[in-house]
Amino acid sequence: MDFDALYHANFKLLDDAVGDWGQLVRNLEKLETQAEDGLHKAANKASWAGVNAQVTKEFIGKTAGEFADAHTQAKTIHSILGDTAGELRQYQKDLKKAISRGQKKNLTVVSTGDGGFTVTMNVHPDRAAKGHTPPEHDQSDVTALRDEVQKILNQATESDSSASKVLKAIADQSELGFSDASYKNRDEAAAAVKAAEDLAKVASKNPEDLTVKDFDRINAGLKKYKDDELFSERFATELGPQKTMEFWAGINDPGKNWDVGHDRRDQLDDLQRNLGMTLAHASQSDSAAMDKWRHNVIDLGDKPIYGNKGGPMGFQVMSNLMRTGDYDDQFMKDYGTKLMATERKLTGNGEHANMAWQHMGTDQTLNRIGDDSGSDPLTGYLKGLSNSPHAATDFFGEQYVSKGDSPFERDTDGNGYKGKVALSNFQYLFEEREWPQETGSDGDAINTGKNNLALALEAATTGHPAGEFPTLDTPAHSAGQAKLVEDIFSSVSENPERLSKNGYMSDSMGEISAEYMPDIHRGLHAGDASEKQLFPNAGSTAELKEKDITRFLYTVGRNPEGYAAVNLGQASYTTQLMHHHFQNPGLYAADPNFDQGQRLQQGINGIARTAGTIEGLIGGGRSLESEIEGAGKDEEYNSAIESAGTWGGSIVGIGIGVGTAPMLGPGGIATAGLAGTAATEIISSITDGSMHDSSGEVIYRNGSHSEDTKNSTYAMVENAARKAGENSGHRYPLIEASVGENSAIGFSDAKTNVHDYIDGEGKAKELDKED
Repeated sequence: MDFDALYHANFKLLDDAVGDWGQLVRNLEKLETQAEDGLHKAANKASWAGVNAQVTKEFIGKTAGEFADAHTQAKTIHSILGDTAGELRQYQKDLKKAISRGQKKNLTVVSTGDGGFTVTMNVHPDRAAKGHTPPEHDQSDVTALRDEVQKILNQATESDSSASKVLKAIADQSELGFSDASYKNRDEAAAAVKAAEDLAKVASKNPEDLTVKDFDRINAGLKKYKDDELFSERFATELGPQKTMEFWAGINDPGKNWDVGHDRRDQLDDLQRNLGMTLAHASQSDSAAMDKWRHNVIDLGDKPIYGNKGGPMGFQVMSNLMRTGDYDDQFMKDYGTKLMATERKLTGNGEHANMAWQHMGTDQTLNRIGDDSGSDPLTGYLKGLSNSPHAATDFFGEQYVSKGDSPFERDTDGNGYKGKVALSNFQYLFEEREWPQETGSDGDAINTGKNNLALALEAATTGHPAGEFPTLDTPAHSAGQAKLVEDIFSSVSENPERLSKNGYMSDSMGEISAEYMPDIHRGLHAGDASEKQLFPNAGSTAELKEKDITRFLYTVGRNPEGYAAVNLGQASYTTQLMHHHFQNPGLYAADPNFDQGQRLQQGINGIARTAGTIEGLIGGGRSLESEIEGAGKDEEYNSAIESAGTWGGSIVGIGIGVGTAPMLGPGGIATAGLAGTAATEIISSITDGSMHDSSGEVIYRNGSHSEDTKNSTYAMVENAARKAGENSGHRYPLIEASVGENSAIGFSDAKTNVHDYIDGEGKAKELDKED
């Protein structure tokens, strides 16, 4: 800060800017409220279908979010400008007071014209007016005044430069639209940027030079600031991709730093999480420095991080830092494309994947979250994809290998001869890849890679991170998501062992099924011209074949967690769908000559029958497992149902079709609350064991015999119809009384399907030998 600039500063323009930004903040606050209440909430209450459900509804949500971000950014800028104006004005006052005090000691501060200043005597004693004796001073007074003025200028410089730095950083966060970075004042924002620069400097040390104190400082700083946009971007770009990889690899190598490896071994998992979250936040920035960072990370992926000296590949290191946080979608797509190209290069287009990334005894551990070593980069990357749904959908749809380059052969036309086939990333990873083998300390196989594959597929098909549930803002299923579901069902149908031998993937497959209940119901109710009215679906529908549904659900049912997910998903969907039709009788028009009551009865009976079919299919899988493993297997199923209580309550929010308004009654009145109440009661009664069948048995607690599951389903649909009727305010006792019988018919349909599509080809035992 120049001496003249501060001393003669006129703050009117800056004050005007602060005032203008204050007015903008107030205006944007009103617009944010209007966008949220008048636009966003209204859109969530509307009934969307087709392209509107997939595109328009999401666009409205994002637009409303932009108003919120604009308000947030404006508040932050207003605070920073206000703080800076106030500080500079105070520094100007301090400067003038210091000069005034100096004058009392015959000292004056004079500008040198180049931004600097000098302290001189105001009146030399030899030239003082007759009879006037100037105040005395010594060299210490000169030095003190000089230092005071310089300190004030330094403080003003810091105030001005830090404001400039953070304002530019905030503006750089989002190339289009607005940043949601929020700070109460300039000091808070400046502190985040400074902390990032300081920690990056520490982390950039050679790994062998890092001390335990350095480790603690970095870990604590990342934990504190991992969600801070300015910190994350500045830390990532200051450290850079190369040093980031060297830091993480080095800190995990006892040969490079024994002290840290020994004394902080139990905290490496926290550091991995905090570092991953920080880099994920950073990747969302649109700054030019982050553009370069993303490009360089991918460029370093297929190279040893120590160059000619070797070391793990960049992909191996970076993928382990993707296990936490939500990375930028485009970055994840570009990263995945390059990663799969490297996979093809090192494995002969996928023929020897288990050799390329196999962890050897001398290899260092790169992963501290979970049991796997981190040597296979796809394991960490797939976990990252599970948090980036849009990137995951695109990734699995990409071609992995062309027909001409493929080492994989299949009989695609059923003529008995195999030929080379092109494979998508999904087909390669789910059907063909030989995953590197690892074992835990107990000698059991570690299957983290395939489990993460299932999580990534869950995100890719549902449109939200794995383990979470759709919200009103979640778009309806897209064509890409629906196509992937078709591929998953078809793949398991073609070879059930792809799932049955990897049962730990079934929980995700069950949760996928729960969110595709409309599609599954349509597939089991195919041929009905009015199925769209019976099973409404806002987005693209997965066209599922009855054979594929049968084999898929039967296989999922062989796993307790998968069984529980489908069971509760079906119960919730059935209850809410019945409520929808009780609330709107006559929607289902299978026969135009039927009156409203007849249409409703036929529709509700169709829902009950399909529910029975689904329960029969997963019940068949459970029955098979009980026969193979013994009656004790039931305890695992019961435990899975009980532990799914929280999950089951959440699934009620899915409603009757992901991306739809949960349900609308006459006149557009939302009835989701009532439907949710009914479904929640049903789910709770299943998970806590308070619902009984006609024989007094707790439903779904014994699946070793077909008859037990059928009676449980009978009880569930009867209760669902009764509660749906009560909550909708439209009771139809005769219809409610008929649903159990129709669910039993559906259960018989399941048995027929298993016989036709599974037993007939010798791939499973009978659903119920007793019959």
